[in-house]
Amino acid sequence: MKTIIFYITFSLFSFSVQEVAAQEGDHKGAELISEEERTKEFFEKEKAKIIAKEKEKLKYEIERINARLERGELTNQEAEKQKKEFAEKHAKNIENKIVILQNEMELRDRNDNNSENYIAIGGHGKAVDIKINTKDKYDKRTTTDLVLAAGFNNALSKGQTLNDTDFKLAGSRFFEIGWAWKTRVFQETNWLRVRYGLSFQFNGLKPTDNRIFVEEGNETYLEKFPIDLEKSKFRMDNLVVPVHFEIGPSKRTETEDRLHFSTYKMLKIGFGGYAGFNIGERQKLKYEADGDKVKEKLKNDYNTNDLVYGLSAYLGWGGATLYGKYDLNPIFQDPNKELHNFSLGLRFDVD
Repeated sequence: MKTIIFYITFSLFSFSVQEVAAQEGDHKGAELISEEERTKEFFEKEKAKIIAKEKEKLKYEIERINARLERGELTNQEAEKQKKEFAEKHAKNIENKIVILQNEMELRDRNDNNSENYIAIGGHGKAVDIKINTKDKYDKRTTTDLVLAAGFNNALSKGQTLNDTDFKLAGSRFFEIGWAWKTRVFQETNWLRVRYGLSFQFNGLKPTDNRIFVEEGNETYLEKFPIDLEKSKFRMDNLVVPVHFEIGPSKRTETEDRLHFSTYKMLKIGFGGYAGFNIGERQKLKYEADGDKVKEKLKNDYNTNDLVYGLSAYLGWGGATLYGKYDLNPIFQDPNKELHNFSLGLRFDVD
């Protein structure tokens, strides 16, 4: 190992005038240091496992001796003698197994890490093979999932409240479907993630008082319909790119070759926003005229804004969260009434 380090150092010195080569050599040196650190960390973990296992065995033996002592099968002197013997036995086991561990890792270093090596630790006549793996762990920092959301939708102008909104509270709804990527920000912890993707948003508004949207030139407004309506619904379809910062705890699982963080059944909080385009508007009407049921689908521009952007957040447990979003852009262009769409419902991240 020292010879390898010497040659790497010599090579870096010889080609230091070449910036690119120097950078590559530094990177190799960093990899060796990182590999040594991982090997040391592995040794300490295996050493701790050996000690813990032998202590557990000793604890079991002492409990068994105490039970025999209580039943009168052993005298105090015999019990103390057996406890001492078992303590010496397991102390020796720890010492021997650690020596074996050290020897096997030294053997591995002498063979320049080119072969797959195993540590054989004996116990009760059996051997347990532990594979040494100092390669980088498989660490999938970015995952993907399907996003579904649905709930109540509405729109308000400045000074309005839900008590005097122009749209039905229960009848106005939204639906969202999309695909999201989630990336862990930091290498060793998962408390902060970035979630981003592509989503279709369908925002529906049902006007109150038997009204429909009417477009005249650059103006769009609500007007009373002359016939009783069974249904009046205005829908806007958006294609957006949402970006959220997500925080919350996670469960870390680490094996010899894999590192994984799980947020299953964990609290999560997301906050961020979205931006995109309005890709369509339509109005659906249902009514009865001269005894016939009539269904109309009206597609117009309705003077809506083409760009869509807003704020959104979610809070919940596991895959289901409470979800809210608010359009910062007005629904309609000037000089129309400034209405801002907002939604509240449930969001599901389907892994």
